[in-house]
Amino acid sequence: MKLKHCHNFRDFRRLAKKRLPSPVFNYIDGAADDEVTYKRNTLAFDDVDLVPNVLAGVDKVDLSTTIFDKKIDMPLYCAPTAVQRLFHHEGERAVARAAEKYGTMFGISSLSTVSVEEIAALNKGPKMFQFYFHKDRGLNDNLLERAKTANFDVLALTVDTITGGNRERDLRTGFSIPPRLTPKSLFSFIAKPMWGINFLTKPKFELPHLQDYVGAGTKVTTSIGEYFSTMLDQSMNWKDAEQLCSKWNGHFALKGIMSVEDARRAVDIGATGIMVSNHGGRQLDGSRSPFDQLAEIVDAVGDKIDVICEGGVQRGTHILKALSIGAKACSGGRLYLYALGAAGQAGVERSLGNLRTEMERDLKLMGCTSIDQLNRSNLRFR
Repeated sequence: MKLKHCHNFRDFRRLAKKRLPSPVFNYIDGAADDEVTYKRNTLAFDDVDLVPNVLAGVDKVDLSTTIFDKKIDMPLYCAPTAVQRLFHHEGERAVARAAEKYGTMFGISSLSTVSVEEIAALNKGPKMFQFYFHKDRGLNDNLLERAKTANFDVLALTVDTITGGNRERDLRTGFSIPPRLTPKSLFSFIAKPMWGINFLTKPKFELPHLQDYVGAGTKVTTSIGEYFSTMLDQSMNWKDAEQLCSKWNGHFALKGIMSVEDARRAVDIGATGIMVSNHGGRQLDGSRSPFDQLAEIVDAVGDKIDVICEGGVQRGTHILKALSIGAKACSGGRLYLYALGAAGQAGVERSLGNLRTEMERDLKLMGCTSIDQLNRSNLRFR
């Protein structure tokens, strides 16, 4: 299978599975417990039907929207995800270039393998820094100042990782950062020699935002779940989030909001956006999907704050459905991570291009010339 044959999310997933060692692929592909929530994140979109209009003169359509006071060319951006150097040797660099090419926002993680300074030099478009609240207050201060100095547009505090989810696939495959060879995982790495060659000969795996403060993930191997459970501050509360928002003094978002009560509190502390998200089903299995929960959150705070639907997005129609409910935009990780693992920057560009083409075509088929014409009147719930 070649990149030119990747026409959708599932195609990129298949190609990534062929090119990545099993522990790395299953880290992207897996979720918590029985992975019920992970599956529901996408299935939720199937419970709502689109009702199109016709004869609307749709030769030209406008996909652009504004989030966090930044105009983006389509209502989809690349959500921040950790350790992208494991999926392709270009890592976050590849995604940053692809996002800029498609005129959309790129988010990088506290656990990124490329620094905010380098990303700022690579990408002149809107950028988000995803913030993990560590026990080490010096590390927290350093993360904040580096993102501010690099002129990132949005600080997004992740609030749903107060402890690590039970990611059983990672336990079975022995996934760790940095990767370590074990008798169990040896064959899976040997079976993908190009990945191994690139990992060993390209720039060294690093976590540049963390390595001067913590050994986990840099000098000491760990899993993501173990990192969350031991390095992040489980006492984090609303007062901490409010203080962080005040220190940042710019566009501030909470990533991982799933209840109306929490959405209202986000407004109260001064946040300008929220990501309705369950961390891709990787934390609390059995929790509700973002799309299922979107309407009541939009109804409560959608006129006060930017509401982003994050999770389960695999098609342009999924995005149009979320926009019809009232989301300002959608974001996702796996939708570009499989593509990154499959073919680096070219893969991410093809994934974003496929989704943009789908949105353009589907918006025309809906009888709309811009996304602000979408609303709940063009939906029917089964």
